Amino acid sequence: MSKPFPIPVRPVESSPEDMEASACAGAEPYALMVLGDSMLPEFTEGEIIVVEPEGLAKDGSYVVAWVNEEYIFRQIVLHPDGWMLKPLNPIYPNIPVEGLSVVKGVVIMKKMPGKRKEQKAYA
Repeated sequence: MSKPFPIPVRPVESSPEDMEASACAGAEPYALMVLGDSMLPEFTEGEIIVVEPEGLAKDGSYVVAWVNEEYIFRQIVLHPDGWMLKPLNPIYPNIPVEGLSVVKGVVIMKKMPGKRKEQKAYA
């Protein structure tokens, strides 16, 4: 099985009218493919996660966060020292964050492509 490869994304030149017309799309759920092994065993490489941009993040939620100038998929957990982005795979370190403002979306579902019955929802 071949590994997924990154697809470069380039910004589109757009007019203010185009931006205004698409403004509502930012709040709609979107899908991402899991890459890497940092969220094993719950999330395996190649699975599709559905992210709710305006979802409610709470202790234990799986989230997409903006940290260290990149988007990252982790579990947000509250430790005595504060909020942390936690990988499920213990070989990766926790990332301390100032608060929930880094969260850009909450994972609401996962699914393996091509397997209709294999999906799981998260609240």
